Amino acid sequence: MRRTRRIKIVATLGPSSSDYATIRALSDAGVDVFRLNMSHGSHEDVAARHAIIRKVEEETNRPIGILADLQGPKLRVGTFADGPQDLADGQAFRLDLDPTAGDSTRVNLPHKEIFAALRPGATLLVNDGKIRLKVSDCGEDYADCVVEAGGMISDRKGVNVPDVVLPLAALSEKDKRDLEFVCDLGVDWLALSFVQRSQDVEDARILVKGRASIMSKIEKPAAVEAYAEILEASDGVMVARGDLGVELPVQKLPPIQKRLIRGARQVAKPVIVATQMLESMIESPVPTRAEVSDVATAIYEGADAIMLSAESAAGQFPVEAVQTMSNVAEEVESDATYRAVIEASRTAERSTVSDGIVAAAREIAETTDIKAICCFTHTGSTARKVARERPNTQVLALTPFMPTARMLTLYWGINCYQTGHLDRFKMAVVEAASRARHAGFATQDDQIVVMAGVPFNTPGTTNILRVAPCDERLIFSSDTD
Repeated sequence: MRRTRRIKIVATLGPSSSDYATIRALSDAGVDVFRLNMSHGSHEDVAARHAIIRKVEEETNRPIGILADLQGPKLRVGTFADGPQDLADGQAFRLDLDPTAGDSTRVNLPHKEIFAALRPGATLLVNDGKIRLKVSDCGEDYADCVVEAGGMISDRKGVNVPDVVLPLAALSEKDKRDLEFVCDLGVDWLALSFVQRSQDVEDARILVKGRASIMSKIEKPAAVEAYAEILEASDGVMVARGDLGVELPVQKLPPIQKRLIRGARQVAKPVIVATQMLESMIESPVPTRAEVSDVATAIYEGADAIMLSAESAAGQFPVEAVQTMSNVAEEVESDATYRAVIEASRTAERSTVSDGIVAAAREIAETTDIKAICCFTHTGSTARKVARERPNTQVLALTPFMPTARMLTLYWGINCYQTGHLDRFKMAVVEAASRARHAGFATQDDQIVVMAGVPFNTPGTTNILRVAPCDERLIFSSDTD
């Protein structure tokens, strides 16, 4: 089950991938983290998939991360009395709080918060941006609009408001129920939809109570503007290009994606690139050339993970999609240009002893014949800093805590292993050498770098680095404790 690539793969489970055989096949094909989409399925469905993942984890003896993705508030129009209506360019159209079924001139929008925030000149996007409305006049219960881009509008189509920070909490009542359920169930990451400000993350953290790490989905222009504050409040971020591509001109997405990835890496927080990565594989066993290039771009930019959505949840070829993504990753990471790009984008964020130890470990490993960097960690902080360095050497994170190992499965290049509780650094070196040999990263004749903190088993005290042989007899013959 050893991975030969550094970037991680996240796959969404759904109707096409809910049984044991498929989930096991997805894991074997290369999935590191499974996503449970709380927008679809009951709590019973989610619990069943969670149980299967944990069964596969036990069978493969490899930590598997689970990401629960909350739905977030959904803004939708009401219904139409006579079915779908065709809106023409330039016509007038009203949105209001009147619950009466709509027609070609108006429809209900049951979200008073939108009307409270709207101003003349604001843009409203309907049905994933296919219909564009410009607000000409508005009040507390209506918005008169001019149709700038027309099309068919029908019952309960989604509405996006890109120009306005809406006075809506990122967590709906449904989200709060789902949050409590998945945290009690035992997920490792919780993805927040509709994040607009850092306060949204802080509000969620109060409810999470330390039971999961929090990932903010960057899918609103307001989130891009407040990215620094949101990133600081979050444990990781997702570049959710679906809604972001609706609310922003599509040509703005590539530079935004690059900026978000670099910002997250600089502070040692994982970043997932998501949405439509291999979209054609929902119905085709092979992707388009453009999709392969899109996946490769995210890898070259240094993302921690790339994600499959409908491709693995509802597509006809979920396992093939994972295999394709893994094959592309291996090919890109073997390219000399990839290493040049990754090293050129490395930023020196070093202000503590542990930062210096981690940087030294990478430099030693890359200038000598070191086969693996092994770090002992309780909270995962040391491993996160190693991932930020993007070393050209295999990385093993060893921890006595399974939740930490599962959380780290999302980080670039980290191979996670659970160990027993160790109370001496020399025994940690022995354990690291044994793991490196048994995982196939090193032989008895090789050397590894080992990092830990002394006093041992004290979180946040990484202060020791040792170059050690993988031969246990040589370790025990050393005077180092």
